[in-house]
Amino acid sequence: MNSKIVNKDSSINSGINFQYNPFKGFIYSLLATAFLSTNFVTAKYALTGFNPETFSLIWVSAATLYSFIIVLLTGRIKQLRLPHHAVKKVVLIGLTTGIGMLLGWSALARLDPSFTAFLGRFRPVLIIVLSFFFLGERLSIKELPPIALMILGGCFSALGRWQIVGTGVILVILASCMSAVQQLNAKMVVSRIHPNIIVFYRVSISIVPIALWNFVSGKTDFSVGTSFYLVALLGAFLGPCMSWLLMYRSYRYWFLSYSTIINISQPIFVLPLAYFILSKFPTNRELLGGCIIMIGAFWLAWIYFLPKKNKVELLRNALSSKMNGI
Repeated sequence: MNSKIVNKDSSINSGINFQYNPFKGFIYSLLATAFLSTNFVTAKYALTGFNPETFSLIWVSAATLYSFIIVLLTGRIKQLRLPHHAVKKVVLIGLTTGIGMLLGWSALARLDPSFTAFLGRFRPVLIIVLSFFFLGERLSIKELPPIALMILGGCFSALGRWQIVGTGVILVILASCMSAVQQLNAKMVVSRIHPNIIVFYRVSISIVPIALWNFVSGKTDFSVGTSFYLVALLGAFLGPCMSWLLMYRSYRYWFLSYSTIINISQPIFVLPLAYFILSKFPTNRELLGGCIIMIGAFWLAWIYFLPKKNKVELLRNALSSKMNGI
């Protein structure tokens, strides 16, 4: 009983035709979040050997190779020629991804992986703000309390420890800004470009700012042990390659905003992974502050992302039309 409908209620999702199947959408989103969560563990381990600049270069280079092989095996090589109107957005996706990785890995090198994942929950807030300014979406007073709660959680986590974690916190927020811009543009083109193609350009174009920064900073250093290479190569497949292939696919089966809600739960995956694989666990203050951030993030999702009345009516009408046609 899949019904082909168009979600017209939000400009961030506009123009996306999909087969509404909440089960598939949920499964793809959940798997994508699980794969994406491995980033914090594989990257944290690799960063004990590599510096962030060199690691970023190896990470995206390997992901580019993986994603190109997937494009080749799925017979979509001709689709690498992008529609003219989508080129600028795809380039922006790649550039912001590269800059975001440099910032994010520099932060992860300084912070606990679970704490970093908690701080990353600010991304939905940034997406909402960007949607307000660039897509004309509304921003209401009732959304301010959960945003304030998330900020409070972040401040509580860093209270009395700013000299230790301050730089990492700022880097995470800046990386989240880049990620929000990347996701916003990806959502605009996913209806016109296959997810496999977006993922390939996302990681291949990101090589440009990363390689440029490696050249300018002069920090490129490949002299590390084999285990760090193996983990980096594994992580590059699970994280920037598979996770986004699954995430973009989820957009084709349910509303894009629902995937964002599932992604908010990422720290739930990161906590046990970091503990059992790296023997790392956030401090009590970081854990409590992270939980406050999570509460604010889910509260914001409840207000902003849950279907409005017109969404429900749209779905009900679409399903009714399908039933009448059977």
